[in-house]
Amino acid sequence: MFMGKLHHYKTTIQWTGNRGEGTSGYRNYDRAHTISVENKAVINGSSDPAFMGDASRHNPEDLLLASLSSCHMLWYLHLCADNGIIVTAYTDNATGIMEENEQGGRFTEVTLHPLVMIKDASMIEKARELHAAANKKCFIANSCNFPVKHEASIQTTG
Repeated sequence: MFMGKLHHYKTTIQWTGNRGEGTSGYRNYDRAHTISVENKAVINGSSDPAFMGDASRHNPEDLLLASLSSCHMLWYLHLCADNGIIVTAYTDNATGIMEENEQGGRFTEVTLHPLVMIKDASMIEKARELHAAANKKCFIANSCNFPVKHEASIQTTG
């Protein structure tokens, strides 16, 4: 049985929101924290403003969407290169729905909305099909317990 190649990742999360009272009460501390990976830029994090977070900082929900969108894009570009499709631009405005309930909450779906520019109009249909293939290969999407949908728009440059 093929076990596959293992990849290891490490991040450091450091809470920076102690106002001097620690967590003595729900409203007595900030949700501010930093996300660090060795030799990479630090990301300032917080919770969603709905949970007393700082809207100017990235929250875990933002980062989940970004991870899904980025992973999909990278696989998509790889598959386009392998299939002779020249992509000249790619922008995704991903959206997600999170349901909050008594147990906490969970994402119920994410929809990627990539706008892809390609050189050759005869490759539009193949370019559209490769989104499904990219979804099947995306490590992050394969790790989720909710659907990751795609509403792609493919256009030609020039």
